[in-house]
Amino acid sequence: MKGILGRKLGMTQVFTQDGDLIPVTVIEVEPNMLLQKKNVETDGYEALQLGYEQKKESRATKAEIGHAKKAGTGPAQYVREVRSDEMEYEVGQEIKVDIFSAGDMVDVTGISKGKGYTGAIKRYHHHLINESHGAGPVHRHVGSMATTGRNNCRVEKNTPMPGQDGGFRTTNRNLEVIKVDADKNYMLVKGNIPGPKKGLVVVKTTTKRIKHVEPRVLLSKEAA
Repeated sequence: MKGILGRKLGMTQVFTQDGDLIPVTVIEVEPNMLLQKKNVETDGYEALQLGYEQKKESRATKAEIGHAKKAGTGPAQYVREVRSDEMEYEVGQEIKVDIFSAGDMVDVTGISKGKGYTGAIKRYHHHLINESHGAGPVHRHVGSMATTGRNNCRVEKNTPMPGQDGGFRTTNRNLEVIKVDADKNYMLVKGNIPGPKKGLVVVKTTTKRIKHVEPRVLLSKEAA
């Protein structure tokens, strides 16, 4: 599995030479710093610890500064781990966006947009109550909740109710990489990904069976 950190910039669209329109998300991927390599002997698992974006030492803790100096780099603004058995790098090296290529299938993880306290209609896509006369004073209530068989009128755990929506860690899986530009440090991924603009995301090789598909051929102005 390969992985790298980046920032979601927004969505746009590109065209293939066959005339197909593809909606894509632009992900800015500046070079990641390899801060630490974890292994089974010392940590119990194998992973690469990646740092993204430099942080001023005046804003970092002594522990962060000392940890970064072991790798020969400065402290990082964001630190994440990627379980990797495909990337052969040494501590202190930079990992760039070109570890991926067009046609790769990836999973993108981020923090979804927070929507605040939300009703069950919007949060779980429940149906509206009948809006005809006599249906009651409101039409967006959650409805009866203690009707899951013989449960002594008890509301079961995980019953869909109003509450906080969004703002949690989520993953969009099996997305196709349309284009990778290592010179300008960005990649295009088909479809949408979690999070707001400028939100941090982790791009990893998909856990699904198909890891690569035939790359799309873009129009010349899109591929330039």
